[in-house]
Amino acid sequence: MSRTSRSEFQGVLARREKRLAYLLLLPTFMLVLAIVLLPLVANFWISFKPVTLGDLRPPSLIIKEAARGTIAAPGDAFKIEYRFRNSSMKYPLAEASVRDTLPDGFTITALDPACDITSEAGARSIICTLGDLDAKARGKLVIEAVLRDPLKVSKDILKASKPETVFTAQNVMTSFDFTIENFEKVFSAAEFWNVLKTSIYYTVFGTAGALLFGLFAAQIMQKTFPGRSVIRGLLLFPYVAPVIAVAFSWVVLFDPFSGVVNAMLLQAGVAEGPINFFGQRKVNISVFGLTIEFPVALSMVILFEVWRYFPLSFLFILARMQSIPADIYEAAEMDGATPFQQFWFLSLPFIAGILSVLFLLRFIWTFNKFDDIFLLTGGNAGTRTLTVNVYEQAFAISNLGAGAAVAVVIFVFLLIFSIIFIRFSPKDAG
Repeated sequence: MSRTSRSEFQGVLARREKRLAYLLLLPTFMLVLAIVLLPLVANFWISFKPVTLGDLRPPSLIIKEAARGTIAAPGDAFKIEYRFRNSSMKYPLAEASVRDTLPDGFTITALDPACDITSEAGARSIICTLGDLDAKARGKLVIEAVLRDPLKVSKDILKASKPETVFTAQNVMTSFDFTIENFEKVFSAAEFWNVLKTSIYYTVFGTAGALLFGLFAAQIMQKTFPGRSVIRGLLLFPYVAPVIAVAFSWVVLFDPFSGVVNAMLLQAGVAEGPINFFGQRKVNISVFGLTIEFPVALSMVILFEVWRYFPLSFLFILARMQSIPADIYEAAEMDGATPFQQFWFLSLPFIAGILSVLFLLRFIWTFNKFDDIFLLTGGNAGTRTLTVNVYEQAFAISNLGAGAAVAVVIFVFLLIFSIIFIRFSPKDAG
């Protein structure tokens, strides 16, 4: 085989392998599309629609059938009533109609003007044309009748046949009507920029604190000492413990009336009265003659964030530090390098990459954090972040569109931050 034909044959095999690789990866791509992209697209879709919780259930025509009067002996007069209403509070129904099957054994004496009687295959049916119904529209159809055969007609027999409804309705979730009203509400709200500032403050300090404490713990746990394995296990407790349990413990410990922390502060004479750590927005502190407003509740939530998530940073940093060759530290000691110099010029370049990755991940996770804040303060006392705002918009005031719009703002903010951070983030030395 010539060199040209051999290269062509190899090219054909390479293309076949490429197609086969794409086919093998297709299920993975479809899974990612279903799990990640579809919910993201749905969130963007909802953010441009005036959707409330009530709109999740599409408009429908609700019918309730009832028999009024005595149905016992021949000649008894009674009425059949169909009460109808449009279930939607905002959207109309078009071309609405009701159809029901009527049993034999009674004679109709008065028929509602909107209704007609038809007979098909020996079965008697009633068809009532309601036309267009406005939002919240309701009404009643009445049929008067006289009983002929009590064995064929009763209230149970009349209710056994369920009325059928036909109508045309607009579903706001699937329609192509879009609006930017949700984003206008988000950005025009007076508290939005304060909420954004609180979110950034909470995220930056919570992330930085978790990394610093994790780095400090990794430095200590890198050294060999008795009981190191036990202490390592204890350091993981805040991260692996259920959040509902640890949050409740913190609320109890810092309770202004029965908490242990307040009792200790009062007995030590540090505080003049009980401090509502999770319910007090700010407190004035005098430092060198200057009065500073200290955010109490927000600082406590940040402290909880640092305490709960520093073990994750500790694990990653410790694993990276243990992969650093020990001989470089021995050579640095022989050259007279101090412990700080060893850390700054040897350890830090090796762990810079993992620190940047951890900061990015923790920043994203902390910015999206909802359960910790909600369990500790409920978003009150100056701890309302954008994620809490999503919950309040979507469920507290039932405005799903506005909640989705806030979620889109969070996504865009984190996407821009991630792109910039990855572009300028440092890499490991080796």
